Amino acid sequence: MSEELNKPELKPELKQEWQVISTLVSSIQIEQRRSRRWGIFFKSLTFIFLFSVLAITMSGDDVETLSASNSHVAVVDVFGPIMTGTEASSERLLPVLADAFAAPNAKAVLLNINSPGGSPVQAGILFDELQLLKKSHPKIPLYAVIGDVGASGAYYIAAAADYIYADKASTVGSIGVIASGFGFDQLIDKLGVERRTYTAGGNKDFLDPFLPEKAKQKAMFEDLLDQVHQQFITQVEIGRGERLVQHEDLYSGAVWHGERALELGLIDGLGSLHSVARDTIGVTDLLWYSPEKSPLEEVMSELGAQTKTAIHWGLSQSLMIQ
Repeated sequence: MSEELNKPELKPELKQEWQVISTLVSSIQIEQRRSRRWGIFFKSLTFIFLFSVLAITMSGDDVETLSASNSHVAVVDVFGPIMTGTEASSERLLPVLADAFAAPNAKAVLLNINSPGGSPVQAGILFDELQLLKKSHPKIPLYAVIGDVGASGAYYIAAAADYIYADKASTVGSIGVIASGFGFDQLIDKLGVERRTYTAGGNKDFLDPFLPEKAKQKAMFEDLLDQVHQQFITQVEIGRGERLVQHEDLYSGAVWHGERALELGLIDGLGSLHSVARDTIGVTDLLWYSPEKSPLEEVMSELGAQTKTAIHWGLSQSLMIQ
């Protein structure tokens, strides 16, 4: 007789208890494997964080070191909306531009523009300060290269450059001013809502969207926009001078592709960041000058892609555990 035949039969209640114990042990083993994997994941994150901090702390070959030893084109990015608090604001860009012009081996400063525009105040400040920097550093030419778009306030800034280049398909221009809003006065009348506004000063409710539009206030605002528009036009004409070809839509807020912008004198040629540096300026080394970041911003920027990869790995491993 085999041992299987000699094995005593377990009682039903004992068999049930053994099944419970087996299930419990199996669950504990799965949980331990999961804990080990997550432990590895968080240890990896800690290592990445410490390595990034160390790399940032020990990196001494930044803009100052490189600019002292190599001839280069000093590149400053003007990306995204031009307004206070953004990377393209005057408070962020002006210190960077000053450093770029002052760099001993910078052969030119190049504005790398990809922006739909923004605040006329911010654009005007940058235009004026660029004019001053050019006067302070007469041997350093200022170039602007437009990528996908250099419109409105972005073109306002570009007009300060000695030379403007764009791709044949770039969107260029939009020399105009816009302000928009909504009028809800008829809607609240239909809803039976009464608007109560108390002011000291006849125009303090200027542009209130819940009140009917007043002809006098509308005329005042349109006059304000016209004056800001004229400031924009004046600066463009200062920057571009006789290169501009007069056209009825030149200052209408219209936009053009790069080839048409060249015909109108809005730009000086077709090219990209690298082709302008290589073929026009005659220097192939590009050195980016960027707004200073806080230590925390530096670490978070360094960690960004690495952390994302680590998180994806951790999630994929946890999902594999059954």
